[in-house]
Amino acid sequence: MTVYIDPPTWPGHGRMWSHLVSDVSYAELHAFADALGVPRRAFERDHYDIPAQRYAEVVSAGALEVSSREVVRLLHGAGLRRRKSGTQPRGPRSS
Repeated sequence: MTVYIDPPTWPGHGRMWSHLVSDVSYAELHAFADALGVPRRAFERDHYDIPAQRYAEVVSAGALEVSSREVVRLLHGAGLRRRKSGTQPRGPRSS
């Protein structure tokens, strides 16, 4: 099982956050998060939001440290990237 985490550089709710992703499946990602007791509510579309204070613990559990750019590349490469609602590319417009 290989999951990846970027540095805690994303601000929100008075904290800094990392993104935890899989390049294989959501099932693999959920299993890893469940093993660490990460609540399912921390899952957002295609990743888990991990607070900075848990970063070292997640890395110690086996997550590989990568850049934020690499997280996005891995998600796209695996076909697991889910954009926010309303930002999906639109298809051709019908007349």
